[in-house]
Amino acid sequence: MADKPRVVGVHDGGDGEWGVTTLMGGKGDYQTHPCPTCPWRRDSPTGVFPAEVFRHSARTTYDLATEKFGCHTSGSDRPKTCAGFLLRGASDNLAVRMSVRGYAGVHTTVPLYDDYREMAVANGVDEDDPALSPCRGDRPVEYLPRSEED
Repeated sequence: MADKPRVVGVHDGGDGEWGVTTLMGGKGDYQTHPCPTCPWRRDSPTGVFPAEVFRHSARTTYDLATEKFGCHTSGSDRPKTCAGFLLRGASDNLAVRMSVRGYAGVHTTVPLYDDYREMAVANGVDEDDPALSPCRGDRPVEYLPRSEED
């Protein structure tokens, strides 16, 4: 069985309801398709999460980042890496780049924001916010098809 990701940080979103879960490690626990309420989806309502969570999780897209953007529906008890992040925000994330084979089968059938910056701005972060300045992850990542052994 593949290693499970570890929750390395939970950051309060400032509204008492939402927060950011950042993950490290693990290979097998990830979403293969963006959830219905995934913030990376263009068809998800914006403003559901406070802008503060997007400022904080921006670092998952910085060049050579080792923390991954956690799926908000999986929670911190059974953390999974977010499919939207894997598809649009992870191209410069070192942890993801080192284990591309570990994310086979990640795909989308819905439109996603092109990159982290676009998603964060759509969700209330000022386009000139210093947290967005070092964001990378602006190239879509191609993953291998998931085999029956995965």
